[in-house]
Parts: sequence; structure tokens; C-alpha cells
Amino acid sequence: MLRLEKLEMIGFKSFFSRTEFHFDQAITAVVGPNGCGKSNIGDALNWVIGEQSVKSLRGDRMEDVIFNGSEGRKPLGMAEVSLHLKNGAGSGADQPDENIVITRRLFRSGESEYLINGERSRLKDIQEELARINIGSGVYSI
Repeated sequence: MLRLEKLEMIGFKSFFSRTEFHFDQAITAVVGPNGCGKSNIGDALNWVIGEQSVKSLRGDRMEDVIFNGSEGRKPLGMAEVSLHLKNGAGSGADQPDENIVITRRLFRSGESEYLINGERSRLKDIQEELARINIGSGVYSI
């Protein structure tokens, strides 16, 4: 069984610099004051698995997911999120080791890229891979 191992973001919404969340324990909680970016983590998860609805990502246009600047920091030209999935412990000898990294990039120009394990892919490929491992909007599990 695959499990979420790590989420990496750079330039996604409020995350200017490379930020990594490691999911090492059975339960993970994200806590903090209002406005610190907690909900942006959920948005990043949805976005990297292929969310196309800007409204679901709490924006007016897809470009809104790219860091738009702040006091002392210029806007970035790209947002990138990578989702690292790893074969969970106790999956049995009959299942091969499987690590999957799904990446989505969006540039201010409007161009986007999807990657599976560093190889360029189509959104359809991402959705098929996620469906194969029972993750995605169709099964409503993240």
C-alpha cells in the first residue's frame, strides 16, 4: 500500500521558498494562526493530483497559485508541487518496492508541466496512475 511520504512546494501560493512536509507518523496535524498558509497545504495536495477548478483552489484564475510577491519578496514566475508516495511497510514480499513522485508546475506564461518520477507526462497519465493506486478526486481520498 502506498502512503504519502513527503510534499514539496516552491512558489505555491504563500510558500515562496522550497518547503517540505514529511509525513512520517500515522497522524499528522498542521496547526497555526489564521493566515499562516494551513489551507494552502490542502490546496497544494489537490492541485498536484490534477485539480482544474480554480474556485476549488480558492482563486480567480490558475495563475493565482503562483507566489505573487510580498513585502521584500518579488513575485515568482513558477509554482511547483511534488507529491512523494512510498510503498508502506508491511506490504508483503509479493509487492515490489514502489516509489512515485508526481510533480506539477505552472508558469506565469500559462504553460504547465506534469511529471511522474521526473518524466514529462500528461494530466491523463497522472490521473490514471493515481486511479491505479486509489487516489484522486474520483475516490475522494488524499
